[in-house]
Amino acid sequence: MTTSKTINIALAQIAPIWLNREASIAKLLLTIEQAADKGAQLLAVGESWLPGYPFWLSSTDGARFESTLQKRIHAAYLDQGVNIQAGHLQAVCAAARKHKIAIVLGAMERPDTKGGHTLYASRVFIDEFGEIASVHRKLMPTYEERLAWGMGDGHGLVTHRLGNFTISALNCWENWMPLARAALYAQGTNLHVAIWPGSERNTFDITRHIAKEARAYVVSVSSYFTRAMIPDEMPEADTIRAAVPEVMADGGSCMAAPDGSWVLPPQVGSEGVFVVEADLQKVLEERQNFDPSGHYARPDVLGLTVNRIRQDSIKTID
Repeated sequence: MTTSKTINIALAQIAPIWLNREASIAKLLLTIEQAADKGAQLLAVGESWLPGYPFWLSSTDGARFESTLQKRIHAAYLDQGVNIQAGHLQAVCAAARKHKIAIVLGAMERPDTKGGHTLYASRVFIDEFGEIASVHRKLMPTYEERLAWGMGDGHGLVTHRLGNFTISALNCWENWMPLARAALYAQGTNLHVAIWPGSERNTFDITRHIAKEARAYVVSVSSYFTRAMIPDEMPEADTIRAAVPEVMADGGSCMAAPDGSWVLPPQVGSEGVFVVEADLQKVLEERQNFDPSGHYARPDVLGLTVNRIRQDSIKTID
């Protein structure tokens, strides 16, 4: 890993056990083992995968105020949130350490430091030693997501080294935010991971665009989820089944090279773990004519300030 100019990345286009944190973690542990067996050094899993994306909001009148239906579903969602301080990711970290594989994981984080009752769409980076290196909370939930998630902060706008690669990652439509991307480009990213709830319509255009803009490899990883996967134990399961389409997330996981060409075109219509290779040589070649934060930057004309202070609800002085 220290001398190789290549890296193998596993894209986990899989369905969670919806709104069941422990069962989803059990499935993730099997996926980690599968990815490691295929020679992957990095595993990417979709946005809010643990324990699942709130697909019901757009189909069940999610914005209705004081709705008993929405309250029941939200309570179940909140109950299954990921509290990192409580050790909910310990088994995942242990698997990363055992298999020497880094993980980019989309999780519905329920942090103690924000009162303990608000969920954040967080990108968790677990390094190959099994340590949680950073947690980035989505800056702006998109549209109906704001009915279920809080707004994050810039604390996790960081990159991480993995071998000769510098890894960055953003949640879903954050990848459309030019300044969020620029903050990561300036930290040297050459392998960007975009995590999505699932759908080719989200990944097809932007994956290649970011790759050409950043002159970096871009991995887009999505979930796959259908109506038949809604568990009977889910509150209001029948109501949700009657309201949602047959396929809620069709996948679309893919990877583009630094010149914008497909390494893996969007994969649609099924679960799968897809392993692809990135070669640093291609990054070096494409930076010859364009480097967004290097020789093609003009910091004397254009500047960016990033606030990476974690925004907690209170600051105590004892």
